[in-house]
Amino acid sequence: MATTRQVEVKGPATVRGREVLSAEALDFVARLQLEFGDRRLELLRARDERQKRIDAGESPDFLAATSSVRESDWKVASIPHDLRDRRVEITGPTDAKMLINALNSGARVFMADFEDANSPTWANLVDGQANLTDAIERSLEFTSPEGKAYRLNDRVATLLVRPRGWHLEERHVEVGGKPMSGSLFDFGMYFFRNARRLLDKGSGPYFYLAKIESHLEARLWNDVFDFAQDALKIPRGTIRATVLIETILAAFEMEEILYELRTHSSGLNAGRWDYIFSIIKKFRNRPDFVLPDRAQVTMTVPFMRAYTELLVKTCHNHGAHAMGGMAAFIPSRRDAEVNRVAMAKVKEDKDREAGDGFDGTWVAHPDLVEIATQSFDRVLGDRPNQIERLRPDVSVSASQLLDVRVPGGTLTEDGLRLDVSVGVQYIESWLRGVGAAAINNLMEDVATAEISRSQVWQWIRHSARLAEGPVVTDDLAREIADEELSKVRERLGEELWAKGRFSEARTVFEQVALAKDFPQFLTLAALNLID
Repeated sequence: MATTRQVEVKGPATVRGREVLSAEALDFVARLQLEFGDRRLELLRARDERQKRIDAGESPDFLAATSSVRESDWKVASIPHDLRDRRVEITGPTDAKMLINALNSGARVFMADFEDANSPTWANLVDGQANLTDAIERSLEFTSPEGKAYRLNDRVATLLVRPRGWHLEERHVEVGGKPMSGSLFDFGMYFFRNARRLLDKGSGPYFYLAKIESHLEARLWNDVFDFAQDALKIPRGTIRATVLIETILAAFEMEEILYELRTHSSGLNAGRWDYIFSIIKKFRNRPDFVLPDRAQVTMTVPFMRAYTELLVKTCHNHGAHAMGGMAAFIPSRRDAEVNRVAMAKVKEDKDREAGDGFDGTWVAHPDLVEIATQSFDRVLGDRPNQIERLRPDVSVSASQLLDVRVPGGTLTEDGLRLDVSVGVQYIESWLRGVGAAAINNLMEDVATAEISRSQVWQWIRHSARLAEGPVVTDDLAREIADEELSKVRERLGEELWAKGRFSEARTVFEQVALAKDFPQFLTLAALNLID
């Protein structure tokens, strides 16, 4: 435990804690919290009020009050040289091995994640900050238990960092006796420790911003950026941020979000998994928003096409990057046929994105970098991006964004089993401190786990009937959980099962999937179970 002025650290000792948590760095994040903490809470209360209006029957629409922003001609700031070509970005948490493999992967950008791909143990958060500085200084190394050494190549990806969303607190750090914002802690620590050294190396402090629901939340980030740059005497506009459009409400305010961040903006990203979760969450009480099996909600269904095409048009009209969604496949080491089928789907997905006008895309594994690069190479050639492609052919209405019918969509027992099995297995991994978990050859993170548990809640809430006949109930979900966890136990064996946290994970899953009232985020329900 350490205390400096108004900030108190309550986290346990970590390997790199003394180095990261200097008095100066803690004072800086405390200043951010004192300056912006109240505004953050006001915006979270505004989310709650908006939800009440939706529950009462209000349908989201494009904002009349900001029509001038959508109708006027403006551009975001010019693109830094090392962000002009983002045709493939790889993502993952901040442990040393992951950082090295991702930076060496051949992707143009690596997004180091303190959010959905990270379990927010204190060690992960603090030591992850140290690893990022080591990566910037090119001193990062890792040796596996088997003796394999990992080091950075001469040429590595450009580094971006994703802080946690506005809804999350950092309970290990208190300012004025209250937990501070996880967003401000993650951003502040990284910026304070690395902004100047990044500039000295010809790059800059670049970020992804998660879970934004309105342009006012983007405005708060912009004010945080101005304050932080002024405090460290770094020119305003040095920070660049890409916003994930991963909530249905943000889809209606894409242009306004870009506008609020225009001096710091690097574009928007189609955060597909959280977007699906957001639709279930926001319209959870409406039977006409019940979605079919999550595997059937692909990027080609009408409402997802509308959202992504609007994103490309919006970004390019204002000189910003439009970034495509995640390819979450994890190649199998044992099944060549699984790999063949999955790689064909990845290629189809990335060909479609490049053809639609996206400037780049996301992958979860180094083995997908080449195939995704090829898709964008075929369209871009030697050009770094296709921002000049304005998509005047695209016109998206509010009704198209809200029409969630999936042609031929079905609710099946296999879909329910997948939701239950993946949900519990991911939470178990998260409780052990692993936020990016390979399950069934897919990289699962908090976003996909949120889809799983919210879909179970939605199906139970509306007494959905499966194609096989049964109505989805609490009892059916519990019965399936028994059966699916028995399969996991048999596959792992008793020794590995005993080392896991499956009982706690199942309890958390039932809390967030079977509760009468919908819990806002599963991570909030499980947070007190990790260090």
